[in-house]
Amino acid sequence: MTIRKVISEIDRLIPLQQAEDFDNVGLLCGVPDRNVSGILICHDALENVVDEAIEKNCNLIVCFHPIIFSGLKSLTGKNYVERAVLKAIENKIAIYAIHTAFDNDFFGVNHGICSQLGLKNMKILQPKENNLKQLTVFVPKDYSEKVKEAMFSAGAGSIGFYDECSFTVNGNGTFRPVEGSNPFSGQQNIRENADEDMISVIFEGFRQGQIVGAMKDAHPYEEVAHQIYSLDNKNHHVGLGMYGELEEEMDEKDFLRFVKEKFGIEVIKHSDFTSKKIKRVGVLGGSGASGIRSAVSRKCDAYLTGDLKYHDYFLAESKMLLCDIGHYESEQFVSQQLFEILSQKFSTFAISKSIEKTNPVNYFI
Repeated sequence: MTIRKVISEIDRLIPLQQAEDFDNVGLLCGVPDRNVSGILICHDALENVVDEAIEKNCNLIVCFHPIIFSGLKSLTGKNYVERAVLKAIENKIAIYAIHTAFDNDFFGVNHGICSQLGLKNMKILQPKENNLKQLTVFVPKDYSEKVKEAMFSAGAGSIGFYDECSFTVNGNGTFRPVEGSNPFSGQQNIRENADEDMISVIFEGFRQGQIVGAMKDAHPYEEVAHQIYSLDNKNHHVGLGMYGELEEEMDEKDFLRFVKEKFGIEVIKHSDFTSKKIKRVGVLGGSGASGIRSAVSRKCDAYLTGDLKYHDYFLAESKMLLCDIGHYESEQFVSQQLFEILSQKFSTFAISKSIEKTNPVNYFI
């Protein structure tokens, strides 16, 4: 199987179009038409990880953080980014980054954190906006099911944990073929009445091209009457952060001890205690200050993330316990999650999880 085919399959599971606009995800280096000898999964594709890939005969590294984030103007090995990329290229190793595509995935980074905490009733903290569209198309009644099946196969009609969702209204359509037309039914210059269904489906915007193409391929008409609308609805199954509820509420200090145990950490930076019981918990892996206000609005009692700055601790307005558990520490389950996902999907070549240390932060206790 080629690298191109493998990353295409990964994209079906975790679409890169879910990533944030600022991010640099996808194939960062490597020739996509080479056959895959093995996959190495890691958090950061540093030089020591590339060495590990060489040793394990893995020519595709699937990493969480993109090793190339901003533009490279040269490749001379003068810094850690260039050294890693040069070594990968010299050894014919491809690097594929997934980052915020997995952050925004319902079963991604934040789902992993919530699962580790045993949270129930998990929901997206910051649902994606400007993400959903609606397609309405008019179809001869006898072709209605065929067109629906084609659109469903292309990704239309998926709403949360339901798929093949649509709404159909039957009615009478009219059209008049004019000179130059080649009508499916009727004659030129004579108005035709047709028994038609109006089919409506919702879809994620990035799927528009494939859905419209599939719909037109299945449709019998020469000219297909259809409309596409951008929806103001938020996509509550894609977005940054999650929140959920503990099985039993806890005192704040007991909650911090619980988090230390679950995450295997020695240190948690936190805001002032609020004297509230902890029941609803918000999480956002990585640098998550942007989710503080959302967590407050969701009435979370505590919020777990990393990389909080001094002034970020004021944003909770004493309504919620802020917990900075560390950037890497909040994302530490990502490699295992990706390993399980890819191992289930691919069985024809070796998939390994990196054992190299890439967390640059150390603690003196």
